[in-house]
Amino acid sequence: MKKIKIAPSLPENVEVNELAENRSEVIAYPFESGYAITLAHPLRRLILGSSVGYAPISVKIEGAAHEFDSVRGMHEDVAVFIINLKNIRFKLQEGVERAEINYSFSGPRDIKASDLVNDEIDVVNPDSFLATLNEDAVLNFTVVIAKGLGYVQSEDLREEVDPDAIALDAFFTPVKKANYEIVNVLVEDNPNYEKIIFDIETDGQISPVDAFTNALETMYKQLSVFNGVLDVEINATPVKRSNDDSEIKPYLEQIDSLGLSARSFNSLDRSGIKYVGELVLMSANEIKNIKNLGKKSLDEIAECLDKLGYGEDFELPENTRVNLVKKIEQLKESSE
Repeated sequence: MKKIKIAPSLPENVEVNELAENRSEVIAYPFESGYAITLAHPLRRLILGSSVGYAPISVKIEGAAHEFDSVRGMHEDVAVFIINLKNIRFKLQEGVERAEINYSFSGPRDIKASDLVNDEIDVVNPDSFLATLNEDAVLNFTVVIAKGLGYVQSEDLREEVDPDAIALDAFFTPVKKANYEIVNVLVEDNPNYEKIIFDIETDGQISPVDAFTNALETMYKQLSVFNGVLDVEINATPVKRSNDDSEIKPYLEQIDSLGLSARSFNSLDRSGIKYVGELVLMSANEIKNIKNLGKKSLDEIAECLDKLGYGEDFELPENTRVNLVKKIEQLKESSE
C-alpha cells in the first residue's frame, strides 16, 4: 500500500570510490523516483564546465616570428611545437593565477614536460614530448601559464598577451570524463528509489572529488540568486560529505602506535578500544570512566594525545566525526 507523503525523502548515503589514478566514482542514494536525473544532469554539466584548470596562453620563441615559422636546429616546426606544448598539462602553485617562465635548452637532446618543472610550475604528465634539438641548436622561449575555465580561443587572448608573443588556444578544463548512471534501489518494500553513480576522470590538475565538490559549490552559488524569494534562503556553501578515508586516516592508527605502557595499553584493549580515533572521539570524562584505568595511565594517555595535537581543546569537524565513527564501526565489524 502506497504511503501518503507531505515531502520527498532525502538521500542519506554518499560513497566515494577510487577506481584508478585520477578517476573516482561518487555514489548517492536513495532518491525519490525522478529526482536522480533532475540533479545528475546539471551536476554533470557543471563538473565539465565549472572546474578550474591551467593552460599555456602564449609562447614567445626566439628566432620565430609566427606559428608557421621554424627554428634552426629544432626538428619540429613551430606549429608542431605549439601542439606539443598545449598537450602538456601544467599546474601552478597554490594561489597563483598566472606565471611567465623563461626556458633555455641546447642540443643535442629531447625536451619533455618534466624538463619544464621549476619552483613556479609543475606538470602532471611529465613524459609528454615537446621537441628534439640537434647538437648545434639553442632554443630560448617564454611561456605564460594561466588559470581559467573551459576553452578560450587565441583570438580572445590577444589583448592579454605580449604583442611579440604567439597567442594560444587555451583548454583549461581538467576534467577528461564525467558520466553518470542511474539505477533503482530497494528501500523497505519500494523498488522505485534511485541511486546516482558518477564516474569522473581528470587529467591530474585536480582530483575527481575536487571537481565534484567545485560543481556542488557552483550549483549552490547559482541557486543563491533566489535568496529571499518567497522567504527561501539557499546556503551558498554546501555541506561537504565524503567517505574519502584520507581525512580520517591519522585517527585509524591502532593504539599500540601511541607507545603506551603495558598497564595503559591493556586497560584500553580490555575495554575494546583499538584505534586512536576512539580516544579522540571521547570526552575527558568518558576516558576517565574507562574501567581499570588509573590516574597514572590517564595522565599518560592525555600526554600522548596532547603530543599528537589531540588535547582537550581539540574538536573534530562534524563531517569528519561522522565519517570516523562509521569507519571504526566497519573495521570492528569486519574483524569480528
